[in-house]
Amino acid sequence: MQRIAGWWDGFELWVAGLPFIPQFLVVLVGMVPISFAIAYGLDRALRAIFRALGRDDRPELAPVPAPAPARPTVGSGAR
Repeated sequence: MQRIAGWWDGFELWVAGLPFIPQFLVVLVGMVPISFAIAYGLDRALRAIFRALGRDDRPELAPVPAPAPARPTVGSGAR
């Protein structure tokens, strides 16, 4: 664990020592895929949990109401 922590500290210092634009690009290249992977994993896990609890996102079929009776049309009498 000490080796991983030492490597991470060195990497952190390297990124912090870069000028802004390269620092921004390094963080962007590293964090965007990791963020998408975390979001995808959370989405799949929560979907499975909600499905197990019976609260999935599929809409239930509601009964179709009967159509209203047609009303006769009444003219205004204006020509």
